[in-house]
Amino acid sequence: AVDLVESGGGSVQAGGSLRLSCQASGFTLRDGDMGWYRKTPDNQCEMVASIGEDGRAYYSNSLEGRFTISHDSATNTLYLQMNSLKAEDAAVYFCVADHTISPGTWPCGAIEGFGYWGQGTQVNVFS
Repeated sequence: AVDLVESGGGSVQAGGSLRLSCQASGFTLRDGDMGWYRKTPDNQCEMVASIGEDGRAYYSNSLEGRFTISHDSATNTLYLQMNSLKAEDAAVYFCVADHTISPGTWPCGAIEGFGYWGQGTQVNVFS
């Protein structure tokens, strides 16, 4: 069974930083891509960042280089370092594992049934 457990969310002042973690079991980068989605209040799911076995990372164009995804193969833990946080970054962030994770934004109901999803961690950004 695949299990993805996120941690590291919370409340931060605009301009601050947070690091999200996702402890994965039952799925590694040899099985496919891992990444982060965020769900906005209007129930849209945006692919924030993804990484594949070759280490190549992809990011949403909306991030302007503020986030960095990484993976520790020794512990099979996925990270998302988020810097210079803005109010619009506030969302529930999900760790996702799937054969392929593609950039884009979709209605969450259209994609939540595909791949493996964690329970999500809330990120709040206040001014």
